[in-house]
Amino acid sequence: MSSNAPMDILQAVVLPEWIDYNGHMNVGYYNVAFDKATDGLFDHLDMGLDYVQRENKSFFTLETHVHYVREVLEGTPLRYTVQLLDFDAKRVHAFFQMFHAEEGYLSATSEQMCVHVDLATRRTAAMPDDLYARVEKLGLAHRDLPWPEQAGRGMKIRRRGAAA
Repeated sequence: MSSNAPMDILQAVVLPEWIDYNGHMNVGYYNVAFDKATDGLFDHLDMGLDYVQRENKSFFTLETHVHYVREVLEGTPLRYTVQLLDFDAKRVHAFFQMFHAEEGYLSATSEQMCVHVDLATRRTAAMPDDLYARVEKLGLAHRDLPWPEQAGRGMKIRRRGAAA
């Protein structure tokens, strides 16, 4: 795991069914696409479907913020990166970027807070030590990366000085 850049996590293509009447990827499918990138991160850390089936524990998304930077069209090849921003015994705070895989431009970002859950009780639970160690290793690899510009931002209409 490199400490000088976010980790490449997924390659994909904008599917025809993701296109809306404006001729570009529909906002709802950005969440679908970023969910697939989240699965890629979880698989990388061995906390994906195999982990869920083996341990009866999983991660639920508590909050997500998507920034739409530049549109993508049907057939656009996509590349996703992930940067682990923070973590503790129960939570993972991750930041994903979606790029046009050939032209290199940033299309969108997704900031996510996920929580570890015991599926038997449907309550939050601390990660097992081995899983926490894998999350910690990635977190330490990413700790010196710059904080992403879009991360942690709120939403509001910015107004100039009072109207005359």
